[in-house]
Amino acid sequence: MKEYSPVRAITVVTNPRSGQGSGGNVASVAIDRFRAHGAEVTEVRTTSAAESVRRVREAIASTAKPDAVVCIGGDGLMNVTLEAVAQTGVALGVIPAGTGNDLARELGIPTNDPIAAADVMLRGRTRTIDLGRIESAASGTPPMWFATVIGTGFDARVTLRANEMRWPKGRMRYTVAALAEISGHLTVPYRVELTGAVTSGLANPGTGSVLETEAVMVAVGNTRTYGGGMLICPDAVMDDGLLDLTVVGGLSRREMLRLLPALSAGKRQEHPEVKQFRAAAITLSAPGAPATADGEPAGSLPITIRAVPGALTLLVP
Repeated sequence: MKEYSPVRAITVVTNPRSGQGSGGNVASVAIDRFRAHGAEVTEVRTTSAAESVRRVREAIASTAKPDAVVCIGGDGLMNVTLEAVAQTGVALGVIPAGTGNDLARELGIPTNDPIAAADVMLRGRTRTIDLGRIESAASGTPPMWFATVIGTGFDARVTLRANEMRWPKGRMRYTVAALAEISGHLTVPYRVELTGAVTSGLANPGTGSVLETEAVMVAVGNTRTYGGGMLICPDAVMDDGLLDLTVVGGLSRREMLRLLPALSAGKRQEHPEVKQFRAAAITLSAPGAPATADGEPAGSLPITIRAVPGALTLLVP
């Protein structure tokens, strides 16, 4: 980490619909705090992800480049903004106003106090972390950055269902979505190819390691949690140049019903069917398995993902 001069010019990206509509209120409080401390604020508020990315890129490329770009919303808005900010050196700040807020939680940014979160942004302390990059997908999904976790299989289906729900609010929405999805077909055959594996849990760790298994879901983490604090990749480190992989094998519905509450409570999973690996790049294949990244749709498998070291500068406490 390093210290630099307080942030004075901020491009703010907002989404009033974040957090079941609370995003607008959080944004107003945070922007007022910025201006009260003398910061010049330019707000980007659009109904289109592509338009938000275009306007942030224009701001970064201008002669009046901002000191920081600050997202006021959830992990989904942060994910959209990565397309404009990644690998630019411009600091990204996050003021949580969404449902999951997993990146903010991982960084230690206050999740229920927009004034305290805004003060973190104004102080201008930074940390450089890795990002993950989805570089190829048979579904035709364009390349995509992510900061937290990719879910595939059951967890992706849960996230996609939860994104469509308007009740209940908060993390409970993921629980309700999981209970709805658990009645369907659980396991599918996965093929996992690891490049630069550093785990001894494979027969041939290193370049070209392959795992073929029946699994309920496979998650790839740059950080430890998703879904509002579910500890899916408990040993993931944001700046080690690697991605963590968690394979949840062929569990029965009864075993899944036991696993989900513990996972939701942020507990480490020691079940023999839950296995962890670590690698620089990962290719996942499974018939009909959807993918999500930072809680956003990311097409379907097969996909190839790699770690991109030092791709993002973040404002941190």
